[in-house]
Amino acid sequence: MRSDVASLPGSPERPNEDWVSAALPGAGGGGTVVLLDGVTPPAGDDGCVHGVPWFTARLGGALTELSASRPDMPLSEILSRAIRRTADAHRRTCDLSHMRTPQATVVLARWDEVSVEHLVLSDSALLLEEPDGTVQAVLDDRLDRVPEAVRRSLEATDRLRNREGGFFTAAADPAVAERAITGTTPRTRVRALAALTDGASRWVELFGAGDWTACLGVLRDEGAAGLLRRVRDLEAADARAGGTHRWKRHDDATAAYVELGAPGQDPSGTPGPRPRP
Repeated sequence: MRSDVASLPGSPERPNEDWVSAALPGAGGGGTVVLLDGVTPPAGDDGCVHGVPWFTARLGGALTELSASRPDMPLSEILSRAIRRTADAHRRTCDLSHMRTPQATVVLARWDEVSVEHLVLSDSALLLEEPDGTVQAVLDDRLDRVPEAVRRSLEATDRLRNREGGFFTAAADPAVAERAITGTTPRTRVRALAALTDGASRWVELFGAGDWTACLGVLRDEGAAGLLRRVRDLEAADARAGGTHRWKRHDDATAAYVELGAPGQDPSGTPGPRPRP
């Protein structure tokens, strides 16, 4: 089993608000991947004294611990408990009722010898590759259904945040876990998986440099850092052309890639990323 993660901040002047972990316990061929993309609020306007990086680290840590230690618990329940645990850590010091209280997108995957479970909330992506190379993208497209003109307005977006007819993120309400996209796939049908924040999935969704299958191929051949370099190269080229493809020059970008191998096998001899052409 091989795992690879990489993350780049959108700006050297701001902390990276993404968070990622890959826990590979080894025994029983199981493991988990957790990936979060923190939602950046206007400066000083989230009712919290800690900030988004603190929130994603707390939530990510709780998700990693619970998903690895409680195989009996469904992923939606794990997310609910992790949100509650994180909220309890700062409800005495912060206004958790604030519309922009720290929040994040969530990708959570967990596997054992029998199955691969997944959970996706908001606009980060999970890729599942079958043994024949077919790639399934698990996406929560509710934010994409919001018109771009609305998404450019903080006030308009706030009116749709964590509301019916809008979109959902992990913030302070544990009940939002029931809104996540969840599912289970037999382990024999998944040979690799990947998780991407929207800063990394720009390679497919914004620049159209390839489809999801090609994206997973880049992760396999060049590693997570290789995909992020490709995204930054495209962003730089777009900036030189006048920035026609995106309204935000760079975003925090994070990718995780895991090769599961066949159940019961030890793929430790799998080679690492090949040099970038």
